[in-house]
Amino acid sequence: MSQRPHQHEHLAAYFCMEFALHEEFPIYSGGLGVLAGDAIKSAGDLKLPLVAVGLFWNEGYTTQRIDADGRPYDEYPPCPAEHTRDTGVRISVEVAGEEVRCRVLLVDKYGNAPLYLLDPEAPAQRWITRRLYGGGARDRVAQEILLGVGGVRALRALGLPVTVYHFNEGHAVFAGLELMREHMQSASAPLDFEAALEATRAVCVFTTHTPVPAGNETHPGELLLELGANLHLTAAELETLGGEPFGMTVAGLRLSRRANAVAALHGDTSRGMWKAVTGAAPITSITNGVHPGTWQDERIRGAMRGEDSMWDAHHALKRALVHEVWRRTGTRLDSGKLLIGFARRAAAYKRADLILRNSARIEQRLLSGDVQLLFSGKAHPKDDAGKEIVANLVAMARRYPGSVVFLENYDMSIGRLLTRGCDVWLNNPRRPLEASGTSGMKAAMNGVLNLSVLDGWWPEGCAHGVNGWQIGGGYEPEGQTPAEHEAQDQHDMQALYDVLDREVVPTFYADRARWIAMMRASVEMAEVRFSSHRMVQQYFTELYRMDAELRPTVSVDAPAPGMVVRGGAEGEETRAL
Repeated sequence: MSQRPHQHEHLAAYFCMEFALHEEFPIYSGGLGVLAGDAIKSAGDLKLPLVAVGLFWNEGYTTQRIDADGRPYDEYPPCPAEHTRDTGVRISVEVAGEEVRCRVLLVDKYGNAPLYLLDPEAPAQRWITRRLYGGGARDRVAQEILLGVGGVRALRALGLPVTVYHFNEGHAVFAGLELMREHMQSASAPLDFEAALEATRAVCVFTTHTPVPAGNETHPGELLLELGANLHLTAAELETLGGEPFGMTVAGLRLSRRANAVAALHGDTSRGMWKAVTGAAPITSITNGVHPGTWQDERIRGAMRGEDSMWDAHHALKRALVHEVWRRTGTRLDSGKLLIGFARRAAAYKRADLILRNSARIEQRLLSGDVQLLFSGKAHPKDDAGKEIVANLVAMARRYPGSVVFLENYDMSIGRLLTRGCDVWLNNPRRPLEASGTSGMKAAMNGVLNLSVLDGWWPEGCAHGVNGWQIGGGYEPEGQTPAEHEAQDQHDMQALYDVLDREVVPTFYADRARWIAMMRASVEMAEVRFSSHRMVQQYFTELYRMDAELRPTVSVDAPAPGMVVRGGAEGEETRAL
């Protein structure tokens, strides 16, 4: 069980829309959730003063299957509640003119720092938390109000001494608006808008995760006013914070005293993207990391300690992967042949099919058996282009049976299998659109050698030919037009084939000693530099800076409207004062 948070005088509160703690509890969609889950697991391991806040999703994210025609379709099983415990605390938030009363649930069974999830009590109001990233703009804004406003009220009701509020991506910025409301409605010392903004900025930090436009949400200001009367801000004040339409990333930057990107290159990209935002927090870089206890196999740790052969440990993991592929698909891969893995969210900029685009060039390798390709991925349910990518990969697997395989319903369990059992981890996004790319860190931590474009985290980790390989140089287009994308794709595809033919394949088959040395170098690099333990420690030292002079911002004379705490042996209710 996690350390009790109230033992600390000061706490950081980490807000996120999704958390990936285990595949059995699907309140996550992909990389953002996995990063958040790894962060709070490391905080739990290190007993750092942090609590996390999210939403309990009735259905969670999609289970994505492949039909007989090779097309993906979505199913939504209910999210199991048995992984949570009811704290007995209740809070309420006004959404769309209705009071939404929520249970505050606790999740701490995965070794994580305490995670508090809000769950509307009335079934009729669970449209808000029906499905992670489901519904339209109205649903999304309602979810974000519940997360941000409700999250702050839950922390108040729990009596937690929060000193720093961490908005992990723009979804959480309404927490900052709730802090402003507290200051502006204080009975003893009410502040005006500008003073409330400065007081809020003093205790808030923000992490931006993507340079892709679709990942930086905007909403019409009138929609915020319609759904969020509890925000107590005018249209002009909302526009001052987030512009019009209201940009969640813009507001996150303006509501925070510090901000971070998730890799050094991403920091450069982000500073360029947001340089015109006045009043924005300075953006530094804290490179993501992955949780060793979740993603690194114990046999690899043992091999690094000299307890076992690195090759034997890896080959056992590879055989386990090959067996699972056979069990799931009926395809028997050869554990003695080079196995290249690629598993990502299905998005165009990640270019899942890049290695397959020149059929004449790759067929020789596939048909001779030199190379086997193992893909997995999941598209957003409303992303038709992403689903087309998945369908194309399935078609390629059917075109090259035994050489190309696609595993449906990419989740944490498949992620563990692939990042432990493949020989090479392929990553070829359009630079600089990959903010971090933590799956490559998981692979590296298991001695699976990265073959990657110099994007995301890889420019910081890559020693070409020593712990993996780079694809080409730091090529990126001057803009993002279709013609520039085509030129970039051709350049990177040629570079990928060249390094595969000249270095990767010959080393695997003809120089095992060098391959094993590269595996060891990969593990050492990842353990030291790309662990989420290092990441969360950097959060505390560089982002949070929870100095002694900072004090919790509980505003006892400006209670949240309708906030109720249920406690005591008899479960009586008391109005928060």
